[in-house]
Amino acid sequence: MILSVSRRTDIPAFYPKWFVNRVREGFVYVRNPFNANQISKIPLGEDVVDCIAFWSKNPEPIIEYLPEIHEKYHGAFYFQYTINAYGHDMEPAIPELNKRIDTFKRLSDTYGPERVVWRYDPILLAEGYSLAWHQKWFEIVFDKLKSYTDTCVISFIDMYDKTIKNTKPYSITTPTAEEIDVLAEAFSAVVKGSGVRIRTCAEGVDLNKYGIEPNSCIDQARIEKIIGCPIKAKPDKQRENCRCIECADIGLYNTCLHGCRYCYANYNMNQVQQAVATHDDDSPLLTGALTPSSVVKDYAKAKTLKTKLPIGEQLKLF
Repeated sequence: MILSVSRRTDIPAFYPKWFVNRVREGFVYVRNPFNANQISKIPLGEDVVDCIAFWSKNPEPIIEYLPEIHEKYHGAFYFQYTINAYGHDMEPAIPELNKRIDTFKRLSDTYGPERVVWRYDPILLAEGYSLAWHQKWFEIVFDKLKSYTDTCVISFIDMYDKTIKNTKPYSITTPTAEEIDVLAEAFSAVVKGSGVRIRTCAEGVDLNKYGIEPNSCIDQARIEKIIGCPIKAKPDKQRENCRCIECADIGLYNTCLHGCRYCYANYNMNQVQQAVATHDDDSPLLTGALTPSSVVKDYAKAKTLKTKLPIGEQLKLF
């Protein structure tokens, strides 16, 4: 089982102690996003968790717990680490850029560049955030990170109904096909010869002519390299054009305190504040508590994905 921590909220930034408490206790309760009374009990033993994919815009708070996590899971984790250069008008509670870059370098130096994927996303256009702005800041950030990662993942903002509502004051738009081409060509020129690959996340646009291929964020090849063993995994389409393999996400929507204007995982900050007020680091649930209506069931897909091959065959992977 691949554990996703988490697409729905920034657990490394805001709930690291809760997560490590769950690891210590050996299980976590996760609410169904569409029915709060349906709760899955997901085991967190190293016998079923093959690898952990952390998602974060500020993983610095979880760093103190990583040695324990590293020991328990034998180094089987990696980070999808988003670093944009937007201002506080778009990302109100994100730490300053240089601090986030320093955290990225620290993770890479300690655990290896294959365990830290740089995400430059979502790419949006608005007043103050033009094509030229993205070209400038992509190059600036890349220059600081190029020796600390092997992959940069880009994606373009999806304007869901709730996103349109939350971003209305900012006149945010999605880049057109022509504008995407401009950025893809510019970004490719920046990374050329560096050894860093650019990949897209769940995008239907074909950018192969710029050397940009589709990405799998929950990536079987990366996971196999990190754990040193092949796995047998099924596809897990989160949305159209997603290439990820199946995982168990333990997050919850409306619980991220970054307050990014374009966020798809928060409906509004009032709901976020109400949910966060019910958080308890010692609870098996991220927020709230069990009620008489709660139905807890064991997670049916909690099993290792590792396959057993002769040593010689395993070595061929590398």
